[in-house]
Amino acid sequence: MANSHSVSVRLQRVTIETAHVSVPVTPELWKENADEPGTQKIDVEKLMQAAIDQGRLPSTAWSLEGAPVITPHSLQTPPDY
Repeated sequence: MANSHSVSVRLQRVTIETAHVSVPVTPELWKENADEPGTQKIDVEKLMQAAIDQGRLPSTAWSLEGAPVITPHSLQTPPDY
């Protein structure tokens, strides 16, 4: 009987889900517009953080987008046996 050998490779699978959230435009989201003194514009960093915060809520409806992407894991560690 011939001996058999194998190599263990650690994989990772990333599933992409998408959701749409509506961020209320509140006074906290506005900042002074340096390009046009006396006007304001939306602070995009605060807007995106508010959207991410909404995405963390259990009530956010997420939908699967496409098939999972499977790639070799960047850290190859031995399996736990």
